[in-house]
Amino acid sequence: MKYLKLIIFAAVALLCSCHTPNEEPERLLDVTPTNIAGVWELESYDGGATLAEGSYVYIDFVRSDRTFTLYQNIDSMEEVVKQGRYYIEIDPELGAIIRGTYGTDEYDYKEWTHRYIVELSEDWMRWTAKDDRADVSIYRRKN
Repeated sequence: MKYLKLIIFAAVALLCSCHTPNEEPERLLDVTPTNIAGVWELESYDGGATLAEGSYVYIDFVRSDRTFTLYQNIDSMEEVVKQGRYYIEIDPELGAIIRGTYGTDEYDYKEWTHRYIVELSEDWMRWTAKDDRADVSIYRRKN
């Protein structure tokens, strides 16, 4: 029994010594037009699914006029390009919410399917659908 306690103590001490408290967690940025400006590539969606080989989704956010251009070939053999406007709102409980519209002109536009809760770092964005928390997309910064 005496040796068992000693072995358990040694194992716990070893596990605790592996933790490096000086590692800082990745810093999240405020979700603003300035911080999301640039080109982002969809890395995964629906909580972890990846795109088929050769498929892509890129979204280019423009800070100055809060517009975006989406380039994708997921449901088409050819590239599909959609343009529109995005809006960022701050929800006191959920944080930053992004939503948008797209279409061919000011009279023919559609709302995005969801509004998304956004978490943002220097290198990635996580979008979680506000009305379906299992719908999570990860984007990686391209520029």
